[in-house]
Amino acid sequence: VQLQASGGGLVQAGGSLRLSCAASGRPFSNYAVAWFRQAPRKEREFVAVVSWTTYNAYYADFVKGRFTISRDNAKNTVYLQMNSLKPEDTAVYYCATGSRYVTRRENDYDYWGQGTQVTVSS
Repeated sequence: VQLQASGGGLVQAGGSLRLSCAASGRPFSNYAVAWFRQAPRKEREFVAVVSWTTYNAYYADFVKGRFTISRDNAKNTVYLQMNSLKPEDTAVYYCATGSRYVTRRENDYDYWGQGTQVTVSS
């Protein structure tokens, strides 16, 4: 599975961005798809995950109510809608898949996209 993340950019605090994660080579079928992020000088952390079969979604506490993960089966793409962005959301955002379970552990995912930079100015 090859993943292509896109949609990052520079936005002012309070603004919105929508990230996309498109899969090629093999569909997302039966895999959970997650977003992680890594800020400068920090560990990579879990952001959100969606099940490909049950539509269930789970979020890190720091994005609840602001971010929404969704998927488009026909396009084999997962989205991360980010609203009310804060400067502390600045990070490289990665999508990942390959886990049959909905999990927050990055080691459970086999395939990773290249990352897309999100920068939120104050």
